[in-house]
Amino acid sequence: MSDSAKISKQEIAEKAAAIAKTYEYDYGCCPQCVLAAVQETVPNNKISDETIKASHGLSGGGGLTGVGLCGSLVGGLMVLGSKRGRDHDKFDKGKFIGNFKACNELVDEFKKEFDGLTCQDLQQKFTGKTYDMWKAEEYQEFTDKRGDQCAVTAEFVTRWVVNKL
Repeated sequence: MSDSAKISKQEIAEKAAAIAKTYEYDYGCCPQCVLAAVQETVPNNKISDETIKASHGLSGGGGLTGVGLCGSLVGGLMVLGSKRGRDHDKFDKGKFIGNFKACNELVDEFKKEFDGLTCQDLQQKFTGKTYDMWKAEEYQEFTDKRGDQCAVTAEFVTRWVVNKL
């Protein structure tokens, strides 16, 4: 790959990361923000509007439970899967281990960067406690105390996956 192609990919990654960060900060729902930013910036991506819609319930550790993976991380895993994952008609063709490797790398880098993987891990890191996102007052407290930290996770993941594509 030429230097100009590397620079171009890096520029796309930076633009996508900035969009994801802004979307998360302004609108929330981190997996959707990551996916939408990739859809809007990466040429020949395979992110459909239906994929973005389907990711909605994965926010906040899945259904706002906090117990599952950070939604930004999930969005990034979905981006990688859309490019490298196994199609339905290829179930009998093997595990497509290359996608698992790329996803594993993302999980490792995310954990190094944020010292956790779940929404609750990050809530604790960003604010010193965890929250019941179904209680309006706790959700608001989390929103107030986290600042732009969730947006930073979306920014980090988006930059990483675009550079990996």
